Amino acid sequence: MPGVPVRPNLGRRFGSVAGQVFVLQVAIVVLLAAGALLALVLQSRYDIEREARNRSVSVAQTFANSLGLQEALDSPDPSAILQPLAEETRKDAGVDFIVVMDTNGIRYSHPQPDRIGERFVGTIEPSLAGEVHTESVDGPLGKEIQAIVPVTSPEGEVVALVSAGMTVESVTGVADRQLPVILLVIAIGLALATVGTALISRRLRRQTHGLGTQEMTRMYEHHDAVLHAVREGVLITDGDGRLLLANDEAGRLLGLPDDAEGRPVDKVGMDHRMAELLLSGRVATDEVLEAGDRLLVVNQRPTLPGGRPQGSAVTIRDSTEMQLLSSRAETARRRLKLLYDAGGDIGTTLDVVRTAEELAAVAVPQFADFVTVDLADPVLTGDEPGPGADMRRTAVSGIRSDHPLYPLGALIDFLPSTPQARGYGTGTAELVPDLHDAPGWHAQDPLRTSQIVDYGIHSLIAAPLKARGVVLGVVNFWRSQKPEPFDEDDLSLAEELVGRAAVTMDNARRYTREHHLAVTLQRSLLPQDLPEQNAVDVAHFYQPAQSGVGGDWFDVIPLPGSRVGLVVGDVVGHGLHAAATMGRLRTAVHNFSSLDLPPDELLARLDNLVQRMDEEGDSTAPNGGVLGATCLYAVYDPVSQNCTMARAGHMPPLVVAPDGTTTISELPAGPPLGLGGMPFETLDMHLTEGSQLVLYTDGLVEERSRDIAEGVEKLRTALSHPDRDPDASRRAVLDALLPSRPSDDIALLIARTRTLGPGRVAQWDVPFDPSEVGGVRNLAAEQLAKWGLEELAFTTELILSELITNAIRYGAEPVRVRLLFDRTLTCEVWDGSSTAPHLRYAATTDEGGRGLFLVAQLSEHWGTRYTPEGKVIWAEQALPTADGPDASDA
Repeated sequence: MPGVPVRPNLGRRFGSVAGQVFVLQVAIVVLLAAGALLALVLQSRYDIEREARNRSVSVAQTFANSLGLQEALDSPDPSAILQPLAEETRKDAGVDFIVVMDTNGIRYSHPQPDRIGERFVGTIEPSLAGEVHTESVDGPLGKEIQAIVPVTSPEGEVVALVSAGMTVESVTGVADRQLPVILLVIAIGLALATVGTALISRRLRRQTHGLGTQEMTRMYEHHDAVLHAVREGVLITDGDGRLLLANDEAGRLLGLPDDAEGRPVDKVGMDHRMAELLLSGRVATDEVLEAGDRLLVVNQRPTLPGGRPQGSAVTIRDSTEMQLLSSRAETARRRLKLLYDAGGDIGTTLDVVRTAEELAAVAVPQFADFVTVDLADPVLTGDEPGPGADMRRTAVSGIRSDHPLYPLGALIDFLPSTPQARGYGTGTAELVPDLHDAPGWHAQDPLRTSQIVDYGIHSLIAAPLKARGVVLGVVNFWRSQKPEPFDEDDLSLAEELVGRAAVTMDNARRYTREHHLAVTLQRSLLPQDLPEQNAVDVAHFYQPAQSGVGGDWFDVIPLPGSRVGLVVGDVVGHGLHAAATMGRLRTAVHNFSSLDLPPDELLARLDNLVQRMDEEGDSTAPNGGVLGATCLYAVYDPVSQNCTMARAGHMPPLVVAPDGTTTISELPAGPPLGLGGMPFETLDMHLTEGSQLVLYTDGLVEERSRDIAEGVEKLRTALSHPDRDPDASRRAVLDALLPSRPSDDIALLIARTRTLGPGRVAQWDVPFDPSEVGGVRNLAAEQLAKWGLEELAFTTELILSELITNAIRYGAEPVRVRLLFDRTLTCEVWDGSSTAPHLRYAATTDEGGRGLFLVAQLSEHWGTRYTPEGKVIWAEQALPTADGPDASDA
């Protein structure tokens, strides 16, 4: 059909540059015409509306000043006179209405007679003030433009108002009648502009051959890529053997002059074999030609450039450089892979030795055949090395194990002439391409160096491990199996590899130093030797976390009356701050226990202390203070076999009966230390002799691979065996629960209870009468004689006399006396008063006030503790023999 090709032809025409320019210009002309039309219409309507306002004002003023208006207004029926007069004037003046009204706005005339007598629609106040006022309103005739003028008397008083105006419909009608003329003018202009644009587009289409923008851009990009971007020479010749085109790469490969294009191929100075191939015009595919010292791969195809006689299109590649580039790319890939592997494999732990081993392993066999890492000896303990420090071989890795290099762990004093010593001293890597010709290195150990050379090791790079300006050691890269020696490129790679590893090594060194400091501080703050006491047999264990020392601690505190305090605590966090905080809390527990406080009161005071520590803060500590702490405090009395305990956010203790039954105590859980606001509750337990009380921190039972409930159950299982002493129980617990690399501190305290039998305790009730003091003294002397402590009889009688007399004089009933024969002799006087006695220093003329002073002088220690029934005043005396009796003798 003849109409079929029209649409594709139009698509190609308007898709070309010329077509797009034509469409764009036509669109611009249309937009300009539309804008002009809109502007003319708006301006016309504005002018007409302004003319309507002016006409309305003129008509209203003329009518207001007309002769006879005053007489008509004063007549008995103004409407009868004014209505016909206004209508006649309205028609002659070309307005739509003339309305005469009184000062109240009541109409005397209107084009619609039925509106006469009604109130005028509009604003009359300005006209009542003597002004001419124009406005647009919605009136009886529709949307109106009206003017209101005052009618004044000869005296200047406003006696009536006249309004004249036109409807908006009349105004727009005038504008609409002008619209065809405007449209005709615009249409003529649009037609002329379109014809001119079409003529310009036709000329542009001939010059661009009808191509579209994308086609022209693509042609330019292809031409530019062929000539400049590709690393391949391009030549185009014509049928006469002339060079039409040669890109930059072809000129470089063939050595062409700048003016080669347009000259005969055999006259531009290229190799004659290449010129013969180009002049032959034959097809060539990947044909290799020698051109000077290059091997060129040539492809040639016939073509018709520019419609001229047949010529050729030729591409040229330099295979020599391609091979070199390929080799370099492979070398760069291997080096990047080495550095990538080093980034992932070095520094997996914060251990200096392990980091050195990872560094040695990552470079074999990718970079070197053998790698040795020699660190300054102080680095292994976390210290910064000084100049001239001895080196210790920390890591060795190689393709074989029978090498003659210094063995692992050897302490090496490198001579100043060796590359290792020079590198360590200057911080600059040393390259030794040929170890045969290295007299400075041979001087270190002639026998060993000759063995190394005979072994086949022939090249060395000694790269110092340098971080933050401090040289930590030297990494030695040795080459034996690879025949080529190390070169400058290898030296730069070694420096980059070692430089990255040095940062990790320094981090590990600083961590090691901090870890050693924290461990040292932690262990110095923990009890070195547990105090001697007969209340419990104790086994304990402490191990810091692998990743950092925490704040776990334990303690055994002897208390008056042969009692003992057992403590386990845990400070949240790791590092020096946690260890120092632990030391402060342990000291506080010692101080508070010296006041003989019950467990709940001791924890309450410890809670207040932690709150004050948090308020004071520490700018060097994480988050500025103590993040939290837990504690468990228990007091065991071997006389009553009663154990009173309380805990602040800590794990509940386990109780192992003599028959092996293990239970978790139902000790109420108090809040962690430092929260405040809540009291701590105590639990009293009666422990049969031989029972084991197990106190521990959460690091023992909590681990990533198991939850805490599972850990507690494993702890119960490990402890549920009869006839085990505390040491055996400790070993069983550690075998079952101790991880190889603990992530948290572990503290364990196992106390097996003992009793102070009746043979070591004497107790009497004292009548509340001072005359009974002598009888109690006699009973005490007799009891001391039975115990073989006659040497202490005199001082004991004096102490009891003073304490009993004070209890009867200042205390309350009942009064009771108890003597305890343990590692010391303890005298206790109980009474029902809570009044605390205090030590006085009496003057020489005073008759009293020396009682407690005398007790303090005769005893080693004395003090007061409170009970629910009152108080106890106690005094301890050292036994005559160096070794006190064992509780098992009771």
